[in-house]
Amino acid sequence: MIRRSFLKALAVAGFTLAGAVQAQEIDNNNVLVLEIAGEANGNVEILLRPDVAPLHVAQIKTLTREGAYNGIAFHRVIEGFMAQTGDVQYGGVEDYQGRMAGRGGSDLPDIKAEFSDLHFGPGVVGMARSSSPDSANSQFFIMFDDASSLNGQYTVVGRVIEGMDVVNAIKRGSRSANGAVASEPDYIVRAYIKADGAPE
Repeated sequence: MIRRSFLKALAVAGFTLAGAVQAQEIDNNNVLVLEIAGEANGNVEILLRPDVAPLHVAQIKTLTREGAYNGIAFHRVIEGFMAQTGDVQYGGVEDYQGRMAGRGGSDLPDIKAEFSDLHFGPGVVGMARSSSPDSANSQFFIMFDDASSLNGQYTVVGRVIEGMDVVNAIKRGSRSANGAVASEPDYIVRAYIKADGAPE
């Protein structure tokens, strides 16, 4: 509980664990809540950053409000690196396709890169993409640790302000398969914007 309160206090002050960013007040219209189940169980709150990635944040909010992230797996989880989810095409847990998960997106168009000088450290959330910088769509990842090699190469969309203990408990994938989770992945039960309240 102390750790959660400390993380939230840092977020209010405009900090990540990796260092200071511009101070900002938390607006629940920009807080994404993920209810996670599996080996990890609990809620994760992510403060989205429309000030640095407006197009990406708008797409995440649209998909969230459509219910697209509900029932979607954490399909690629690498110890000491990150947990990836958001494949609304192939990542559903009801008929989980481990070999396909991570290859899909959504019906919405891909998004032009919005790179910033924000550092990829623990709790930072970035958008996944292919080799093309402008190919992000629906998938995103949450960092476990520092990864400066991602700085300026992937779009930062936010950071965890509550529930990093839940993130750290997400089921890891196979080392030999670059973190792919073959079966029974942890998943997002439902996602919603905090200002909207939890859906019925």
